[in-house]
Amino acid sequence: MRVDEFTEILGAEFYTGVPDSQLQALCNYLMWEYGIDPRHHVIAANEGNCVALAAGYHLATGKIPVVYMQNSGEGNIINPIVSLLHREVYAIPMVFVIGWRGEPGIHDEPQHVYQGRITMKLLENMEIPAFVVGKDTTAMELLQEMEKFRGLLAQGRNVAFVIRKGSLVFDRKMQYKNPYPMAREDVIRHILSCSGNAPVVSTTGKTSRELYEIREANGQGHERDFLTVGSMGHSSSIALGIALARPDTKVWCIDGDGAVLMHMGAMAVLGACAPKNLIHIVLNNIAHETVGGMPTVAGSMNLTAVASACGYTYVESADGFDDLDRKLALLKEQQGLSFLEIKCALGARSNLGRPRTAPIENKTEFMKYLAQL
Repeated sequence: MRVDEFTEILGAEFYTGVPDSQLQALCNYLMWEYGIDPRHHVIAANEGNCVALAAGYHLATGKIPVVYMQNSGEGNIINPIVSLLHREVYAIPMVFVIGWRGEPGIHDEPQHVYQGRITMKLLENMEIPAFVVGKDTTAMELLQEMEKFRGLLAQGRNVAFVIRKGSLVFDRKMQYKNPYPMAREDVIRHILSCSGNAPVVSTTGKTSRELYEIREANGQGHERDFLTVGSMGHSSSIALGIALARPDTKVWCIDGDGAVLMHMGAMAVLGACAPKNLIHIVLNNIAHETVGGMPTVAGSMNLTAVASACGYTYVESADGFDDLDRKLALLKEQQGLSFLEIKCALGARSNLGRPRTAPIENKTEFMKYLAQL
């Protein structure tokens, strides 16, 4: 189905969400049509943030907003749905558009498999009627379903369209870019040359994939690295738990701007705990690159100022390789919670692979490695 047909049938004037590769046609269409225009389209920090923002829009206008997300974001919306939107609380209506990663019977990455199995069940448990949109769904079928949904929305109910892979199409090409010159994969090589044998926790998406392939190219094993293949926004908290439990071991966390924004409160907890052995690195390319390249708000904020305000002891930023190597060497020797923002270009190799080991293998080898340090 053409995405312009899809949005016309929804009939909404306001969209907010977290980008998803399964919904890339919708995301690109919204960027083409509106860009980031607070009157019509906002890319939020996390899915719960989207729900609250959409609720405010409804309270102010009486109109029905649309919230889009990958199904992994269902966990982030449970609380605001059951304690804010639900008809036994404020009865605030909205339409959810959810990309179905890990749909049963469709091959996907391990972090999506269980989430895919419970996607429809979670919606059922939240009392959200859902309609699955596939490649063969016609505009008439969607229109008929939306007419049914309008009666529920008028009662303050929530409804959902669950989108199968490849079901929405948009024929315009979108190019996302930033002004930074350093390729993220090269940046990770520089980080690993400095981190040595220290354990590394890496964020979800292409960062972990590049880290895995760099180890392969170097002829190294993967036991030093914990690849946070899912659970976006939580790698720094995982690293904090390790650092607190192993205070004599330097721990490196390679994070991303989208992930940091998703659960930015974690930085305040890091600052309060103040482990002396943790280096928190944020690769900032101002984009949700892994799911298509749509922008984050990290280009309009000062991440280093946030880190300083949260209580990090040493805070630096780097935007060139010579500067990067100096800052890495400096922070490696510090005895205090350290933060380094690295401004990276947008883009990755077209032949970038994926880890060939299962997450449970990664965990087992990583724990063995930590135990011997």
